[in-house]
Amino acid sequence: MAKKSPLIEIARQLATDVDRLSFGAPVAYVYNPLAYAWTAHARYLQLYGSGPKEALFVGMNPGPFGMAQTGVPFGEVAAVRDFLGISESVARPMREHPKRPILGFECPRSEISGARFWGFFRDRFATPARFFARFFVANYCPLVFVEDSGKNRTPDKLPAAEREPLLAICDEALARMVDALAVRHVIGIGAFATQASRRALAGRDVSVGTMLHPSPASPRANRDWAGSAALDLAHCGLRIPEKPPSGR
Repeated sequence: MAKKSPLIEIARQLATDVDRLSFGAPVAYVYNPLAYAWTAHARYLQLYGSGPKEALFVGMNPGPFGMAQTGVPFGEVAAVRDFLGISESVARPMREHPKRPILGFECPRSEISGARFWGFFRDRFATPARFFARFFVANYCPLVFVEDSGKNRTPDKLPAAEREPLLAICDEALARMVDALAVRHVIGIGAFATQASRRALAGRDVSVGTMLHPSPASPRANRDWAGSAALDLAHCGLRIPEKPPSGR
């Protein structure tokens, strides 16, 4: 019987804690995939969330066509199903914006950020076992914020009175995750995740580096995200193969 991941309890507590928070306009809907997509998220943790790990990659929060649908960070449907080998039943939030339905693994939209992120590591490690032997991937904030228009609102754009309690909860969860995985390096994916990681892990013997976010909203990411990512990771001191190792 597989050993239970230490991240299961951390994620359960995080889901409970953020569900107690309240958010006002312009946020009209709040999705918590740690609740309605728990089966898929728990599967991800159970398969890949055992330490120790060399490094932890930290994203900002779920994308509407990624983790919001699959429960997995940067969870583009095809990448999660075909590379990570996860395809679980996903429920739906109690309140759902009609323009942002949760369709789970039936979602027809591709999350470009997730396709780029997991495609980069698939091309260099070939199998999830090789990647997760050294690394793990998590989102700093588990919530999705949707405005009345259907527009996605990121955590950094929340009013301070709503943002600060959320950050305090997420800081604690990230610190617990780092301890559970005994990681030596944390890589923030984008500026927000990097700053949050530095704040949450201040005083710990963990290096915090950064890498370019793969979002299509970034002109740099659209030019050559894979090349930029490789350079960023080398700068952080991580050795990433240029191609998968031969053999099994």
